[in-house]
Amino acid sequence: MSALQKFIASARKLHAEEKDAAKRWEKMIPVLQELIADPAVKEQSKSWPACRQSDRAQNLLFYEDPDYKFVINGLIKDPRSRTQIHDHAHNWTLYGVLDGRETIERYERVDDRSRPDYADIQQTENVKVGPGKVDLVAPYQIPAEESGEERTVAIIVRAEKAGGFLQGRYDPATKKYWQGYGPEQIPYELK
Repeated sequence: MSALQKFIASARKLHAEEKDAAKRWEKMIPVLQELIADPAVKEQSKSWPACRQSDRAQNLLFYEDPDYKFVINGLIKDPRSRTQIHDHAHNWTLYGVLDGRETIERYERVDDRSRPDYADIQQTENVKVGPGKVDLVAPYQIPAEESGEERTVAIIVRAEKAGGFLQGRYDPATKKYWQGYGPEQIPYELK
C-alpha cells in the first residue's frame, strides 16, 4: 500500500468514526505528518509543476473522496512566492510542508465587521517552518504563506474541494476586504 493509499484509508476511517469536526481535524494532523514524512512522496514531488499564485491561485488536485468529500491538494510555490492573505470560508484545512522552507503568517480581524468591503486585520503569528510542519486552519481563520529562497511544496487536505464557493481576501495596507473563489483545481494523478 502506498503512503497516499494509507493516508486515504486512515482519513476515511477518521471521518467515519469522529463526528466532531474540530476533533477529527486535530486527529488528522499526525496522519498527514506520516504522509509528508514518506521519502517516496517527497521524491515524487520533485516533478510536480509550480502553481500560479495570483488573485485566483492554483492547486493540484490529487484526490477527492467520493463519500466524505475531503480532498488532497498539492501546492508548489516558486522561490519568493506568496499567497494572498485569505480565509478558507467554512472549510477545515490542514497545510503540511513536504519540501522547502517558508513562512506561515496568521492574522486576526479586529474590526466590528459592520462594513462589507472593509477588514482591519493584525498579524498574530509569523513562523518559519520546514518539512514536516502541519498547520491546522479552522474555518474563517486568516493565513498567508510565503516561500523562502527555494521552491516549496505543501500537501493540503481540505474538508471539501475549494474553488466552488467564495472565500475572504484581505489587504492590511488598505484595509480592503473582498471575496473570491478559492484555488483553481488542476487534476493531477499521483502514482
